[in-house]
Amino acid sequence: MTYRLLADATLVLHLAFIAFALFGGVLVLYYPKLLRLHLAALGWGVLVQWANWICPLTPLENQLRQLGGQAGYAGGFIEHWLNPVLYPEQLTLELRYLLGLTLLLINAIIYACVIIRTKRQARAVNKPQPPLSNGAG
Repeated sequence: MTYRLLADATLVLHLAFIAFALFGGVLVLYYPKLLRLHLAALGWGVLVQWANWICPLTPLENQLRQLGGQAGYAGGFIEHWLNPVLYPEQLTLELRYLLGLTLLLINAIIYACVIIRTKRQARAVNKPQPPLSNGAG
């Protein structure tokens, strides 16, 4: 039972990582210290897609499932969990490139918003203030 719970936790972690890689730039709007972490996650997500690799969380989840008496699965996380929902056919290399490009485009839009917001905030801080009246007028 413990291995099954660990496998499920790994699955949730995997899904959370994918969501962070995809939309983590939004968190950077509110928590700028996440910038480096998100860029690393984004880079890893694109690299895994474009290099046709399997994320290490997939074999870990499979091993935990097998230790818990469940069957593992072949292929990667996307092919097993998301592909049947999103894509009726096998996940082709071309589609993986498209997924990687989509990941980059979504984050380019998000980071454009981050840059615009940062510039607006900088202008608001650096805006000259009118002199205060001392009441001797």
